[in-house]
Amino acid sequence: MDALLKAIQNKIAENAEIKYVDENWGQLDLYGNEIPVKWPCTLISLSSAVFSNIGTDPKALPVNRQEATANIEITVAKLKLTNSSFKAPMIQKLQSWEVWDIVQAIHNQLHGWNPIPGTGKLIRTGISQVRRDDGVQEIRVMYSIGVHNC
Repeated sequence: MDALLKAIQNKIAENAEIKYVDENWGQLDLYGNEIPVKWPCTLISLSSAVFSNIGTDPKALPVNRQEATANIEITVAKLKLTNSSFKAPMIQKLQSWEVWDIVQAIHNQLHGWNPIPGTGKLIRTGISQVRRDDGVQEIRVMYSIGVHNC
């Protein structure tokens, strides 16, 4: 799975807007100046995988082969320092919605993309927003991918 996560990291890193791309090990669980990222950031994690057996191949390691459906979570986060209310100045409103532009740009890169040989395409399956009280806007996008003969 590490090759899959690294391929996704490399693909997202092609986006010049993203200042920090890493595996999600809990960076956003910290608050204030303790958050060890640059903004905007994207964090990648394997949230779950389901495996099924497809038989054996004595020439492969491991010998028992499997298929998998993996769920990958892409977290996009940005400090929201501007006002997005309806009557706010237009420049502030435009800046306040930037995280959604970044989410869409990453989705355009990943959705339908085949990261490595032996996998299917990444397909978006869900999206959610995390409510925070520290000024960080956090959006989580879920993708599903098939992994073959693993």
